Amino acid sequence: MTTTVYGKLTPSSSDSSMDHQKSKLWTMDTTPQDITVVHPYLSHIAFSNTLKFYLNGRLMVVKNPNPEGTLLDFIRTQANLTGTKLCCSEGGCGACTVTVAEFDQEKSTIRYQAVNSCIVPLISVDGKHLITVEGIGSTNDPHPVQERMAKFHGSQCGFCTPGIIMSMYALLRSKNGTVSMEEVSEALDGNLCRCTGLIPILDGLNSFAYDSEHYNKIKQYPKDASFVCSKGADCCRNKANKDGETESNSNPDMEIDMTELFSPDGLSLKSYDPKRDLAFPQRLQQMPVQPKFYGNEYKVWFKPTTKAQLLQVKAIYPKSKIVAGASEVQVEVKMKAADYKVNIFANDIKELKGWEYQDGFGLTVGGNISLSDLEHVCGNLSKKLGSRGMVYGCINKQLKYFAGRQIRNAGTPAGNIFTASPIADLNPVLVGARSIVTTEKLDACSDKITVESFDLSDNFFTGYRQHKLDPESVITKIFIPETKDNEYISSFKQSKRKDDDIAIVSACLRVQLDDLGNVVDSTLAYGGMAPMTTTSKNTESFIQGKSIFEESFLQGAIEALDKDYPLPYSVPGGMATYRRTLTFSFFFKLWQTMLREFQPTDLDALMKPASSLCDVDSNQEVTRNFPRGTRDLTTPFEEGSIVGKPVPHLSGLKQASGEAVYVDDIPPHHNELFAVNITSARPHAKILSVNYDEALEVEGVMGYVDINDVPSKHANLYGPLPFGKQPFFADGEVFYVGQTIAVILARDRERAAEAARKVKVEYEDLPNIISVEDGVEQKSFFPDSRKYEKGDTKAAFEESDYVFEGQVRMGAQEHFYFEPQGCLVVPEEDGEMKVYSSSQNPTETQEYAAHITGVPINRIVARVKRLGGGFGGKELSPVSYSSVCALAAKKFKSPVRMILSRGEDMMTSGQRHPFLMKYKIGVNKDYKFTAVEATLYANAGWSMDLTRGVVDRAVFHSLNCYFIPNVVIEGIPVMTNTASNTAFRGFGAPQGMFLAESMVTRVSEELRVNPDVIRDLNYFKVGQTTGYKQPIDEDFTVPELVLQNKKEAKFDQLVEEVKEFNSKSKWIKRGISHIPTMFGVSFGVLFLNQGGALLHIYQDGSVLVSHGGVEIGQGLNTKMTMIAAKELGVPLDKCFISETSTQSVPNTSATAASAASDLNGMAVKNACDKLNERLSPVKEKLGDSATWEDIIRTAYLDRISLSATGFYKTPKIGYVFGDPNPKPAFFYYTQGSAISVVEVDTLTGDWSCLSSHIKMDLGRPINHAIDTYQITGAYMQGVGLCTMEQSLWLRNNGRLFTTGPGAYKVPGFRDLPQKFHVSILKDREFKHLDTIWRSKGIGEPPLFLGFSVHFALRDAIATARRSQGIEEGCNGLPFRSPLTTERIRTMMADPILLAAQVPAEGNEWFIEA
Repeated sequence: MTTTVYGKLTPSSSDSSMDHQKSKLWTMDTTPQDITVVHPYLSHIAFSNTLKFYLNGRLMVVKNPNPEGTLLDFIRTQANLTGTKLCCSEGGCGACTVTVAEFDQEKSTIRYQAVNSCIVPLISVDGKHLITVEGIGSTNDPHPVQERMAKFHGSQCGFCTPGIIMSMYALLRSKNGTVSMEEVSEALDGNLCRCTGLIPILDGLNSFAYDSEHYNKIKQYPKDASFVCSKGADCCRNKANKDGETESNSNPDMEIDMTELFSPDGLSLKSYDPKRDLAFPQRLQQMPVQPKFYGNEYKVWFKPTTKAQLLQVKAIYPKSKIVAGASEVQVEVKMKAADYKVNIFANDIKELKGWEYQDGFGLTVGGNISLSDLEHVCGNLSKKLGSRGMVYGCINKQLKYFAGRQIRNAGTPAGNIFTASPIADLNPVLVGARSIVTTEKLDACSDKITVESFDLSDNFFTGYRQHKLDPESVITKIFIPETKDNEYISSFKQSKRKDDDIAIVSACLRVQLDDLGNVVDSTLAYGGMAPMTTTSKNTESFIQGKSIFEESFLQGAIEALDKDYPLPYSVPGGMATYRRTLTFSFFFKLWQTMLREFQPTDLDALMKPASSLCDVDSNQEVTRNFPRGTRDLTTPFEEGSIVGKPVPHLSGLKQASGEAVYVDDIPPHHNELFAVNITSARPHAKILSVNYDEALEVEGVMGYVDINDVPSKHANLYGPLPFGKQPFFADGEVFYVGQTIAVILARDRERAAEAARKVKVEYEDLPNIISVEDGVEQKSFFPDSRKYEKGDTKAAFEESDYVFEGQVRMGAQEHFYFEPQGCLVVPEEDGEMKVYSSSQNPTETQEYAAHITGVPINRIVARVKRLGGGFGGKELSPVSYSSVCALAAKKFKSPVRMILSRGEDMMTSGQRHPFLMKYKIGVNKDYKFTAVEATLYANAGWSMDLTRGVVDRAVFHSLNCYFIPNVVIEGIPVMTNTASNTAFRGFGAPQGMFLAESMVTRVSEELRVNPDVIRDLNYFKVGQTTGYKQPIDEDFTVPELVLQNKKEAKFDQLVEEVKEFNSKSKWIKRGISHIPTMFGVSFGVLFLNQGGALLHIYQDGSVLVSHGGVEIGQGLNTKMTMIAAKELGVPLDKCFISETSTQSVPNTSATAASAASDLNGMAVKNACDKLNERLSPVKEKLGDSATWEDIIRTAYLDRISLSATGFYKTPKIGYVFGDPNPKPAFFYYTQGSAISVVEVDTLTGDWSCLSSHIKMDLGRPINHAIDTYQITGAYMQGVGLCTMEQSLWLRNNGRLFTTGPGAYKVPGFRDLPQKFHVSILKDREFKHLDTIWRSKGIGEPPLFLGFSVHFALRDAIATARRSQGIEEGCNGLPFRSPLTTERIRTMMADPILLAAQVPAEGNEWFIEA
């Protein structure tokens, strides 16, 4: 460290009025107490309390704004623009993305960037142009990005759509419309989507990219026209146009003949012309920069405009928080209730954002240069400097996968350094590069500035989030030296997901060699291996002076690394073996780089040992090309009919323009209160006392409701069964972390949340159970075994040639719908209430609101416009929130709103059921199954919720599509101290089918035969019966699907290509798998298989359609409208669906079980049939020339009812457990086949999916496009379930750890199959189907096909193990989902892994339920 002290601070031009005499009166003993008043020392700075910026082209002047809110809070509550969504509050999903435009005075350019409005403060847009999704277009005049999202079917639930659109919009504006596929991909790396499977979004947005092959024949190309098309000479640009010219000879700067722009379905598209975009306000170019100060007693904000002002403010407020990108600060405030009273926004100080490269020395950057700018600067230097820019290449590589683009646009290296996260991505590179940090600090008494410099590699980080910096100092610049001759530096990062994920282990390894290959210097920096970024002292010492060509070099280094990082099994963060393995593997990769690239002086003497030690592919990364999607574009239906046509989602444009309304978009009502749950902090405990005193003193708090406000014990319970019910409020005892104890009510959400934190609860802890294994061991079962039998398993096992026993484990899965759980309850006269709830089950919402308030059901109206995703998680769980709000609304006679935070939602609403499944299976030498016995243990959580139905479906699907003559299958719900697990897409079927395919794979591994041989021999045949005795008839199509899919995918060729690749690659391995699925469609409870509808025809001929289903994003309303239009014979735009309401259609079933289209579609048709019958005489009277409007007007005048109800109940079904001759459990089966090829880096566990081919039997789909992207959405959710979505609980306190996108990872754009093909079964008429238009339900069935990736990964692992001398491959290894990067790596058998293994002594940090 070096220290320099300068003389008195020289004021900048804006500080010329500084009163130094006044400063002499101030000493460090007079620290300001009233934060709302600027300290006298700063009186020379002309602070303003008014923010001025433009919002969608309109000047906003905001005086003394709310300092506690984020930019998103202002957008939604002050500007009343609700298109921008709140999803996670931590910048991890992109739903809140907006575009911010800023004029660069020095360059005279306008800069457009996407930012996360949920984390950046309002002050960050002062002097800028803020653009939201509403500002770029509307449903009447959509922006091309909005239009393409809708017409390419990229918007389903729509909650993520505005954020994705604004990320793309920012890219187009920043590049003036000329973008590449790579830039599109990078622009979206901070956005997620849970519904679509991402591919239609990419299809639509890639249509703007000049190097994309997507659909549009005419594209905009860059002016240099230097790109190379993958079509080569067949490139569209080389084809003659109508004038005989090739495209390359025409104007390359503009899209021409825009009438030729179409979507894949032939829908016309607008061209994109940057000149038509929202203009940058000229006034902003001349608006003076002014320092700002405003706030209240809770929080204040300073915005200095110069470095001098920043130092002065920091000197007066030494404990103040400097905020730049706010990514860490906002998480601390929202998630940890951090109380930062004085905040300094420093991200607009130009002096701290520049950069300078000195040839021969290195790069100096301002502390507050954005991470995006640093990424681009380093990327350019890396290309320009070659080997001297190696370090900058490392920074560029690390930043490319650092969070999302929105975070990188706002975040800074100074923020990273000061935060000192132990798992930082950037800090290890700065340490490894021996970067120098310069800080400045002002002594306000003497006006002297102390400048200090720190070598980051010199033990700069001292502990968990600690460093050598004085908290009063400011990081002003960072120097990063360029790479020297014979210096090698590599950066690494491994995480659960490639895009936007925190590191498990990150590293930067730098080694300096002499001319002979001897190590003369090194810095081996790691993150994720200690409480702080650290260097490897033992290893650095060992390799000093060693030759990299010595055979003992690697082994000795690994032994030294073993000493540097002796992680215990119980290490915080877990994954001890994996983290150590990554540490060793990263060093191995660096060593391999040096062996390959170093050119020694004595070349002949050293090349031979180098070549013998060098592994060709050791430094390769898995292939990640740009994903491309293809699908069937033809529909097998009659010409001219709307049936099957790819009609875009009818809410697509509304969602894309921000006009679609969700629960929290409903404007506030008069006297509205906001409700926040007070929840248990213990997994199991007695409640000794609850003290509300401090909470009730918080300004704006109106009171609370708890168990004492419920009219009876019975009224406090809910659930579908007579046992295992759940209370709305804890009654003297809590059973899981997150259980509701009470609800606090206040005038706004900030004060309600503050009050909730002040409620004091005393507990007496009781024993708890978290995992299903512990529950089984302790026999913690609900009394609800579900069992079926067929044949004689005992005799069959005795006669079998082989019998294998084992177990299969599947973890939980979070729904991660983008719209959090929420509701609004509005009380009215006579005990009436309107309940607006984000629920898949309005009838249950209605019933339980009446139940807890003690009023008849007819006084409650539940209304649902649309959901921002559900996936089953909003089937029963929402009633726990809407019901307590109804109680509160009744008590306080005010409207009550409750919107859960992402963390609250994940903590309390339940997940997919974890399963432990034990099996015994018999097989003969002809590879045919003879018998199976299996017990499926489902972790129900602490109440039954919907577990019975989940267990039922799991046992029904536990044999998938295979005939086994002798069967005993039993499902048992296990009671644990976790939130009650609930419905999730698939509803138990994926767990059951995972058992089936694991048994198939186990047998294939034991007998060393291809698993598809076993599958082909054991598929059902027509005339056989399932294990639950349902006959197999002509509806069974799995063999045909498999045959067609393998033929179209060229499966045999893929197998040979995988073998060929693996034969030439040591560390990168590929795997291939085929998986079938057979999903039964019907509710398991007979009475739920009914649907209702209500149709009104008005005098102008318009039709209002109401039905019992809920629009979750799956396109249900679009399909119902299509059905009504077809059956009535009217244009689609004549029909309209407003909402789902219990006032229109009563006693509805939940929108679930993939049956909503079946039930409600037939009900709509039934209502149409009634209307058609009534209108038939009118049509005959008026003749064929009569218009629809004439017919309706005449019918009205003839007093014919133009309103009709519709009803439908599913026939033929009615399975009852225990019945020796049961009715069918399912009306039909939706079936499918998937083939996936994956690539795995066996040194790290990193993987990618090279291709997936999916073929589904959908019958005759109602809407081909919507159903296709239901397939991709379900498939990618299945991929997440079986690979990266891992729910973890803290072992020490039973709390769910994975409560947001920072810790819980759903698939992102880079996790897509790089070739993604979806098709449907061909050459069938489906005359046997007695469903609406002979269609099949599609929401859930494709999900399990995602496990083709899981089993392809296992195939790659088996190949790797065989190459490492384990001839049996994966045989003997557990079948466990998810197959995370950690599990992939630790299933290998290489020497690096063996050296890194940690004995399982003690308890691991995390536990899976």
